[in-house]
Amino acid sequence: MSKERPPEPLDFFIWTVEDVGLWLEEINLGSYRQIFKENGVNGEYLEGMSMFTTEQILRFIRRCHMKWGDFITLCKELRRIKVACLKGEQKVRRPWWAPSCLSAVFDKVAKRNRQSRVVSLKLEP
Repeated sequence: MSKERPPEPLDFFIWTVEDVGLWLEEINLGSYRQIFKENGVNGEYLEGMSMFTTEQILRFIRRCHMKWGDFITLCKELRRIKVACLKGEQKVRRPWWAPSCLSAVFDKVAKRNRQSRVVSLKLEP
């Protein structure tokens, strides 16, 4: 991902540690950028947070020196992205390797696959 452009929300499952840092800046939690990087928090890790137990949440908050309010903000923003994926509000980008003649097909399949992945996270409305 480009350093100037925030990462695409729909692709948060595959965000790198750097992408997570850019996103933290975007949601006004940039003060945690370095500690998240040091702890290797990437998109896959963020995805798994929805399944954390209370003990794991407390461990994460302590390890990242987070305030409760900031942790709640983080969770709300993650949920907002997941709900947008479910509703199909995020744009799907055609990868560089996909021929332009297959754009419509790729977009349809990619959107369906990503939405089903979000559903598998057992989000509650």
